[in-house]
Parts: sequence; structure tokens; C-alpha cells
Amino acid sequence: MKEYEKKEKVIDERVMDERVTEVQFPSSNVIHDEALVQEFERGIGSQVFILTPSFPFVFIGEITAVAGDNVVVDVQTTTIGELENRIWSIHIDRIEVFYIEQEGLPQIPELRDDM
Repeated sequence: MKEYEKKEKVIDERVMDERVTEVQFPSSNVIHDEALVQEFERGIGSQVFILTPSFPFVFIGEITAVAGDNVVVDVQTTTIGELENRIWSIHIDRIEVFYIEQEGLPQIPELRDDM
């Protein structure tokens, strides 16, 4: 192969690489986050149990809204009594585990400390 043919081939491959990279697919993180947002949107009005890796760790309450990638919860129960009966906005990236009550499935138990 002649030198100028090699250069043309290299240029053609670069152009093809640029065309291929123009097509962008969402990352698995974007797909995961969007699926979580949709799950919480379907759960608006339902009771939810949420565990987070940071304080106050546990939230139990009603999903009242989803704002962007935050779930808004009217919290009735958490690990600290003074933080209960408040509206919390929880970023979905901070949620480790969650359970949204659904008809026909187990309900979130009422946690009491007067036993």
C-alpha cells in the first residue's frame, strides 16, 4: 500500500470513529436513576420505607411528590422523634433500600417504642 493510501485510510477510519461516537446511549446510571424516579412517581400517595447510608438513616411516611431526582416524603417515623412529622426531600442517589406499599402486598408495620 502506498503512503498516501495509508493516510487516506487512517483519515477514513477517524471519520468513521467520529460518526460512531456521535450516537450516544444513556449510561446504565442514567437508566437506573430514571427507573427509580418513575417508581417513586407511581408511588405518590403511598406509604414508603426508605433506608439511607447517612443520618437519620430511616424514613417511613407518605410519598407526596417527586421533584427532579428527589422524592418528597411526609415522614411520620424516623430514628429521631424530633425529625418526625416533617416534609423531607430525599435525593434518590442517597437511597440504599426502599419499599413502597402496594395493594395486595405486605404493609409497612407501625413502629412504636411504647412496648
